[in-house]
Amino acid sequence: MAQMSSKPTIRFLDRTTPPHIVTLVLLAGLGAMNMSAFLPALPEMTNHFGTSYATMQLSVSAYLAVTALLQFVVGQLSDRYGRRPVILICLGVFLAATLACMVAPTVELFLVFRMVQGTVAVGLVLSRAIVRDIVPQNEAASMIGYVTMGMALVPMVAPMVGGALNQLYGWESIFIFTLLVTAIVFTLCWLDLGETASGHFTSFRDQLSDYPELLGARRFWGYVFAAAFAAGAFFAFLGGAPYVASEVYGMSSFWSGVGFGAPAIGYATGNYISGRYSTTYGINAMIYFGAIITVSGLAISLAITLIGLGSPLIFFGFCTFVGLGNGLVMPNASAGMMSVRPHLAGTASGLGSAILIGGGAGLSALAGHVLTLGTTSAPLQWIMFLSAGMALVSIIYVQRRERAVQGV
Repeated sequence: MAQMSSKPTIRFLDRTTPPHIVTLVLLAGLGAMNMSAFLPALPEMTNHFGTSYATMQLSVSAYLAVTALLQFVVGQLSDRYGRRPVILICLGVFLAATLACMVAPTVELFLVFRMVQGTVAVGLVLSRAIVRDIVPQNEAASMIGYVTMGMALVPMVAPMVGGALNQLYGWESIFIFTLLVTAIVFTLCWLDLGETASGHFTSFRDQLSDYPELLGARRFWGYVFAAAFAAGAFFAFLGGAPYVASEVYGMSSFWSGVGFGAPAIGYATGNYISGRYSTTYGINAMIYFGAIITVSGLAISLAITLIGLGSPLIFFGFCTFVGLGNGLVMPNASAGMMSVRPHLAGTASGLGSAILIGGGAGLSALAGHVLTLGTTSAPLQWIMFLSAGMALVSIIYVQRRERAVQGV
């Protein structure tokens, strides 16, 4: 199907037309659900497989690493072969990998199949591409906002559902739930997802030829590091929070799931504030304030823990500031990456996302390792605080660099 007009005809459950926004929201949210629903069960799964928490935590960090790698290839494949077949094939692979995770006899096999589950990242990557296919640029930002907002709501609910299922029926029930939801989304995509790609694409070799110009732009790196370190605080939380909830504070799976939803509440709020005020105050100011909010919240949380007054409410409550700060930093830093060299916006977006998620995988793995060396949440809070601090340093560098370029 060629590039759509400004008002394409969309009929729900009719694959001869572009997909309905409901389909895109559910497709994008599937990856977020798969990332967060099983977090409350990590301690139980560690015991089930008779391994260490640091090894079991690779189900988070290795999964993120695979997702980072997919950023490079999914878009290219869908440009060449179409959005619809790539999405359906990846969802089919994800279904098989989910079933394999549930019945894996060893932790090694579980981790292999868990990494294969990374194919579900196709939902987030291509839902945005489809939006760009079917509406003009001035309407795409608004429609992507709806898709992203729907995706941001999933991590608020998924950990609670996962925690309740784990507590009632065991960790395998979470993967059964994931199978059922994915089957529904697959069926919806089969019936509703019309092809939207134009058939025109840039080869991977041509894309690589653009990298030297982009990599030589210092402001690009400033925005990338601001986003990567801000997100790094959240990814470290993903890697370490299950251990903190279970081993440090002795929380049940259900209440752990409630706690894991705290950053998502802040993130949804931050996204709303970004949409409301970014045009008024500018992207650099929004990133700066987002980094300040994250650093401040984590500093207070860490200080309270260090004086011996740490509690689940303090730890998870102040993690809301991590989500709030990310909601301000991420959309504005993404816009900044693409604005440094506007003619390389697509390359900047893909490369920036890969670096961001790859760095998050490393911090997630680090969090899982250092927590086992102590008996408090402080090691995790230190990692999150230092990562947020580096995001603040990065945006300050961008601001100074911009003033120097403008001669102010």
